[in-house]
Amino acid sequence: MIKSYEELNQLSIKNTSLLNSKFTGADGKRHIVLCGGTGCLSSRSKEIKEKFEKLIAKKGLQDKVEVNLVGCFGFCSQGPFVKIYPEDTLYRMVSLDDVEEIIEQDIIEGEIVDRLLYIDPITKEKVTKQEDINFYKKQIRIALHGCGSINPEDINESIGAGAFQGLARALKMDRQEVVNEILNSGLRGRGGGGFPTGRKWQFAYAQPEGQKYVVCNGDEGDPGAFMDRSILEGNPLAVIEGMMIAGYAIGAQDGYFYVRAEYPIAVNRLKIAIKQAEELGLIGDNILGTGFNFRVHIRLGAGAFVCGEETALLNSIEGLRGMPRPRPPFPAVKGLWGCPTIVNNVETLACVPYILRNGYEKFACHGTERSKGTKVFALGGKINNVGLVEVPMGTTLRELIYDIGGGIPGGKKFKAIQTGGPSGGCLTEADLDAEIDFDNLVAKGSMMGSGGAIVMDEDNCMVDVAKFYMEFICDESCGKCSPCRIGTKRMLEYLTKICEGKATMDDLKALEELADNVRNNSLCALGQTAPNPILSTLRHFRDEYIAHIVDKKCPAHVCKNLMKYEINPEKCIGCGLCERQCPVSAINKTDYIAPHHKLPSREIDPKKCVKCGLCIASCKFKAIYKN
Repeated sequence: MIKSYEELNQLSIKNTSLLNSKFTGADGKRHIVLCGGTGCLSSRSKEIKEKFEKLIAKKGLQDKVEVNLVGCFGFCSQGPFVKIYPEDTLYRMVSLDDVEEIIEQDIIEGEIVDRLLYIDPITKEKVTKQEDINFYKKQIRIALHGCGSINPEDINESIGAGAFQGLARALKMDRQEVVNEILNSGLRGRGGGGFPTGRKWQFAYAQPEGQKYVVCNGDEGDPGAFMDRSILEGNPLAVIEGMMIAGYAIGAQDGYFYVRAEYPIAVNRLKIAIKQAEELGLIGDNILGTGFNFRVHIRLGAGAFVCGEETALLNSIEGLRGMPRPRPPFPAVKGLWGCPTIVNNVETLACVPYILRNGYEKFACHGTERSKGTKVFALGGKINNVGLVEVPMGTTLRELIYDIGGGIPGGKKFKAIQTGGPSGGCLTEADLDAEIDFDNLVAKGSMMGSGGAIVMDEDNCMVDVAKFYMEFICDESCGKCSPCRIGTKRMLEYLTKICEGKATMDDLKALEELADNVRNNSLCALGQTAPNPILSTLRHFRDEYIAHIVDKKCPAHVCKNLMKYEINPEKCIGCGLCERQCPVSAINKTDYIAPHHKLPSREIDPKKCVKCGLCIASCKFKAIYKN
């Protein structure tokens, strides 16, 4: 049990030394760490770890080599990752078949396995160390501190990486001083709204003494978003510590984690971290001998997107239906069970220990004038380097997409990036040099959101993209208010008509009017932002909507009702492979034989074709195309 600052400092010094010896080899051992994030675990990194352990035992290397799982490395498209300390050698796309070679060649012989190294796509050179890969060069890890380097299920490694030092400093300060530290840092909510965190804390602090709560919003629901999940999986104690600092600042003694049940790995590691901290006396009564008491609880969400809205989340914790409450009163005044409550998301709370540990100046030196610090993005879609990145506010979209993301696959043309998920909007090539911050993205018709960033290329239909997000919103609307419940359904109907080539220009006008009404009259942010994908795509890609309506064409050849598959008879050699692949017998022989070919070409019957794409995939001569 740790009962004082002195005991915590002694343990921190000891564990920091142990952690550093792992990285530097001062303990005389080689350390093999594997990515233990959900993505790599789904690619069998746990089985790879077990195979490493078996081979190490078989060869009698137990005293010389240790194997462990850490949090997400971030570079998801190159996983599973294996890193070897102290050399800091990084292997990517490791499979079970590679384990023995790594043991024999690297661990025993001391030679790098070249074929498993990352190859720079520009220089074509092999890169041995993580920090030398372009994907990582412009990143600054604050919220992701410790992810990818410490074992999230070992509190000693977390303490060695600085855990609870921020809390220890906070407990020596007056509560208002802690609030001021967050105010001065410029930290704004990373869950989407961007509300100044310090102001939210100040409101709750100003309420009369009594029962208060801190709630961590881990109900991450945006399609393609996995920022909060990775933080909870990689360093759960950072979020716990941030919650405890918030609790001390406002005078709360209870904190609730609200995490979706679809995140079993995050929930399990969170439970382990809480239990280990309780056993050390770092959660519970009289923490560090200061008289500060704090308990941490976990509630699982059932996956409703609307429960990401803070008042709907509070209802869900209370056992009520997850539906938003009218505001005011705001949760900081009347929240969980009618008591003052602050609701911060995972990434926001993960930044708090850094601020208290290092001082607000070190956090505020990153970013722009009104958006301080860093932001974590889940970069996905039509991008070479899919993964999790943390960059300073003010980084441009061009840097995010091309320098870090590695550009668009196949040399395709960049078309748009959707930021903020279903609540956000599309930004185009004209916005590539825009600085990423809360206010700048809103001014351009999008928003930061929780950090989802989906890149689209020339093959994406923007009407179809808007339809995809509206389908999601319709499924997730709680139904409490008519503008959202009915309006989103009607907007989806209009979009479906457009994609099927059945709409008129009057329908387009009605869609725009309806989008404005839903945005202005919905009860909560889900409905208020639901029209954003429609309005932003209309602003930037109105010509695509008109092409669907007037020309009955989908320029991107995505909407099936507005395209047909055709065969170029000059390219077709008559091999018949497409004909054999077609599941509905829509491909037939013709009488035409192209010059230099010996067999008759084929043609597709548009009445039978179901546009499954098997014919295009099977043709080696690119003779089949969408029109």
